[in-house]
Amino acid sequence: MRGGGRPGAWGRLVFVLLLAGLAGSAGCGAGGGAPTAAGPSASPSPRTTSAEELCASVVTYWSRKVLDSHTYGDYQSMGLSNGQYEILRQVVDRARSVKRRQGAAAADESIGRGARRGCADWYRAGGPRKGPWS
Repeated sequence: MRGGGRPGAWGRLVFVLLLAGLAGSAGCGAGGGAPTAAGPSASPSPRTTSAEELCASVVTYWSRKVLDSHTYGDYQSMGLSNGQYEILRQVVDRARSVKRRQGAAAADESIGRGARRGCADWYRAGGPRKGPWS
């Protein structure tokens, strides 16, 4: 790969940026809804994805990717902050245990629940405080 970068790192970055872009534009249409009593174009307001929801989505994605791996990988190449990476480690540890006892489907459910709970707790406690990698 040119520039000495790690194979796949650009792909991961593009995925995270694409995910963020899609999340931010969810619900946006071309406009021009049908005229109504409320006015010429009373289309629904676009919905913005909260930082907590985006955290849970990214942590869930990477947790599923590393579940069957023997390592966790590099959090920066995943586009995660240190706080999100700590959530991922806890989620994956729990999911590995659940997978051994109850199977892959239960582990997948555990990942979703754990990521949502971990990100909710992290943002309730203040979330990132010292820049994007905290």
